Amino acid sequence: MLPIDAAAHSSRWRRRHPVDKAVLGLGLTLLAISLPPWPGAALVLLTALVVLLGPAGVPGRRLWRAYRVPLGFCVTGALPLLVQVGGPGGFVTPADGGPVHAGELLLRTSAASLGVLLFAFTTPMSDLLPRLVKAGVPAPVVDVALVTYRMSFLLLDSVRRIREAQAARLGHTTRAATWRSLAGLGATAFVRAFDRAARLQTGLAGRGYDGTLRVLVPEARVSVRFVGAGVALLATVTALTFVLERPLT
Repeated sequence: MLPIDAAAHSSRWRRRHPVDKAVLGLGLTLLAISLPPWPGAALVLLTALVVLLGPAGVPGRRLWRAYRVPLGFCVTGALPLLVQVGGPGGFVTPADGGPVHAGELLLRTSAASLGVLLFAFTTPMSDLLPRLVKAGVPAPVVDVALVTYRMSFLLLDSVRRIREAQAARLGHTTRAATWRSLAGLGATAFVRAFDRAARLQTGLAGRGYDGTLRVLVPEARVSVRFVGAGVALLATVTALTFVLERPLT
């Protein structure tokens, strides 16, 4: 199980309805995109961070391990705004207003990423996907997503076991041995993936599969109080943004 998925299953909000958490997490994401970068996105980032580490109870170290990957993409996407290619000053020159534009983009993307992580750290996919059918998503699409979600963990577990076996047999001692081990890893994982898929299809057929996977979903009701508190928090962030709005210079 991936660390973020394990955190979602042990979250304080694990038993809450996904709609409760979507209003808050995805609402913060929308605010990060739509509000002015300063101070809007900065307030969204701070709010999401406080909620994650506070009421949601996400450990700081686990949050950082998950956040550093999208944060790296955010930084990579903002760096090109610092320079411009071509022009009278030379082939590559500092862009006019580059630091401001890069800072605004970094604020927006990093805040939006935290909003998505707030939803991901508190909502297991096994709780979300089956409920999408009631939301109007076609059942076959949900079934494919469920099977893919399950198979991804099985594939990652197979890759881990193969790597451990290769390391125990000194398969990573030299560069040539590492490349051979990598090739063997890819081939073995590919074969095992097809084998597991075939066995899964045979098992479903033997159990009378009729095109729909029926799974038990934990009972949960949408909390009016929780949703109301989330909407109030979003409204507060929006109001503070327009009160404190200043040009980022």
